[in-house]
Amino acid sequence: MKTKIYNLCILLFLLFFSVRSYSQVGINTSSPLSTLDINGNLSVKTITVNGTNTGGGGTAALLDDGVYISVRPLATDDKFQLPNPTLVPGRVYIIRNIQNTVTAQLTTTSGMFFPKNSTTGSSNLYMYEGNLRTVIVISDGVNWTYIN
Repeated sequence: MKTKIYNLCILLFLLFFSVRSYSQVGINTSSPLSTLDINGNLSVKTITVNGTNTGGGGTAALLDDGVYISVRPLATDDKFQLPNPTLVPGRVYIIRNIQNTVTAQLTTTSGMFFPKNSTTGSSNLYMYEGNLRTVIVISDGVNWTYIN
């Protein structure tokens, strides 16, 4: 009898963990096809970050919260700093300079910015009308890759 209970416990334990390891989550779907399958609209946290009004030589405003971030530089070349990409691998930000006439400077604590399909990086990005007004940056665990 003890052997049967023991075998049943092992079977239930294995069944529970085999189901958990292959589980998929679906929102508005009863048959998800991916780890997270959303059948509907997606909303992400949006924030606005003001510049420090010190231009390129001052302290950078930190961008470490939100997904869609509106930056509002108060002086030309106000700095906005992304976190170290090695600490946030896979993180994605959508960043838009909402000022029409003031340049925002995007920096990072470590690593570089690489445009998609390029091996040439830079230590900062300048965001202004006609040039990178909106960018999507993605951490690869070492650097930031950006597209616009």
